[in-house]
Amino acid sequence: ILRERERERERESEMMECTLPSSLLQTTKLQEIVVDYTPEACERNVDTGEIVITFDERGGARWRSRHRYAGGTFSARIQGPSGNTSGLNYNLYLSSLEGDKSQDEIDFEFLGKDRCIVQTNYFIAGMGDQEMFHPLGFDSSLDFHEYTIRWSPAHRLIEWLVDGTSIRVFRASSLDESFPCKPMYLYASVWDATCIDEGRWCGKYVGCDAPYICRYRDALVPA
Repeated sequence: ILRERERERERESEMMECTLPSSLLQTTKLQEIVVDYTPEACERNVDTGEIVITFDERGGARWRSRHRYAGGTFSARIQGPSGNTSGLNYNLYLSSLEGDKSQDEIDFEFLGKDRCIVQTNYFIAGMGDQEMFHPLGFDSSLDFHEYTIRWSPAHRLIEWLVDGTSIRVFRASSLDESFPCKPMYLYASVWDATCIDEGRWCGKYVGCDAPYICRYRDALVPA
């Protein structure tokens, strides 16, 4: 069954590669970020482009691209925090506007209770519940790995990739099926998600190994 699923993902990925124009796959380095809150807990090295979020008694931080994009390829190499990360959520995602109840959104989310899985999800006009959990085959805190979102409203298609391997493809079956179409920012944050589902989602925060450091390198946005 697992092998058949892998073949299906490969077929979907090949189909997408044949469908999407090369312009949709072209990227450029993220040149500027905006820090939405706790700027002292988010540092960006202007020479290397590395972005570091620290979670400690101040809480975490959230950064985003300065501009919205109408589609394309987004990625970053991420090394998550180590130690007892129960309760923490760290992520890379697209959103039309964080905090807007009618936002469109496409997510990679790491759940602190298990650093060896990643959750993908998408929202349309504030409605989500499209979660899928994917085993990574590695501890996301031990090294940098590349996480990529390909999103095309014109082709009504989303693909999530880890280290260049497709882990999920969503293709709207018709023009009548809802699809996230609003222009979106690239976002990333680290936050305490203990309050979600009484701690069952990401675990309950312990904090015994704070400060927790999450590093983002080689962030790319559509060219």
